[in-house]
Amino acid sequence: MTARTNGRPAKAESKKAVAPKLLSGGNPQIAKGYGDGPVQAYIAAMPGWKSAVGRRLDAIIVGTVPGVTKAVKWNSPFYGLEGEGWFLSFHVFARYIKVAFFRGASLDPVPPGTSKQKEVRYLDIHEDDQLDEAQFADWVKQASRLPGERM
Repeated sequence: MTARTNGRPAKAESKKAVAPKLLSGGNPQIAKGYGDGPVQAYIAAMPGWKSAVGRRLDAIIVGTVPGVTKAVKWNSPFYGLEGEGWFLSFHVFARYIKVAFFRGASLDPVPPGTSKQKEVRYLDIHEDDQLDEAQFADWVKQASRLPGERM
């Protein structure tokens, strides 16, 4: 039986997925949200080679920190522990992905990228870089044990 509106058959609603808008530098514009869904939407929308790296970063973080909490805030995925704040985020730029360790100055060894913020340290990942997954996982583990940022 066909649904009718004003005596005419109702039109089927179009459910086309709309690709997220890419902001300056190719960073996906994803609505603020909590949980794995928004983070996976962000990663899927990362352009080119960055999406595969985003999936790998996410897998390493999830595999290293049981019970990690995820969210998308300010068009970036955030990772933390419930009630303890955020310890890491990453963001897409035109030529690289910037991973932010919010208490990075306390990690050993300290990630290479400095910040105007005293405690924050960065890891920039470019297309031709070989990610040292063991070092990244070690930083993630260390970062998850430090007090997180409340944002």
